[in-house]
Amino acid sequence: MTTETSPLSDPPERHAADGEITNPLDAAVEWIGKGFSWLVFVSMLISVGEVVSRYVFDSPTSWVHETTVFLIAVMFCLGGPVALARNKHIRVRVLYDTVRPSLRRWFDVVNGVIALAFCSGMSYAAYTLFYRSSHTPMGEWTLERSGTSWNPPFPTLTKGIIMVALMVMTVQTVLHLIQALRAVSAKKGV
Repeated sequence: MTTETSPLSDPPERHAADGEITNPLDAAVEWIGKGFSWLVFVSMLISVGEVVSRYVFDSPTSWVHETTVFLIAVMFCLGGPVALARNKHIRVRVLYDTVRPSLRRWFDVVNGVIALAFCSGMSYAAYTLFYRSSHTPMGEWTLERSGTSWNPPFPTLTKGIIMVALMVMTVQTVLHLIQALRAVSAKKGV
């Protein structure tokens, strides 16, 4: 039994599926993300400890709330690179799924260019925020602090993590764009 293909359809081929890791950087981001996912458990433990300390021993702490917020912020910052590594980023599926594979490859290129512009711009903005948070107007190194009684440098650390996450996403986007361009050029040569 033979199956006929329409002259408008492209031959079957293997595409990177959602959730599939396609390069070593994405694999590293996935591995790091799994490790950092344990921060939810750590946050839960210190929050439970705070509740017990406050209501059983009448000894509240001043550091638990800020630490929990910081740990969860770190996890949210890593969500972008992990989603990009797994190819689970936002895509207009109603368009993407209804077109031929050859047009999907071009959609991947356009998506890569737009994502690269976005990630590059956001990386620059994050760098600016981090620099202002970590330096005085005279250029001396200092860390912005929360201003509470505990006063940790979490504002600067959070801005630094946001900056690093966006820079990683920029590099990931470049790698994905290269893969998309190779897919387009490979099909042109066939």
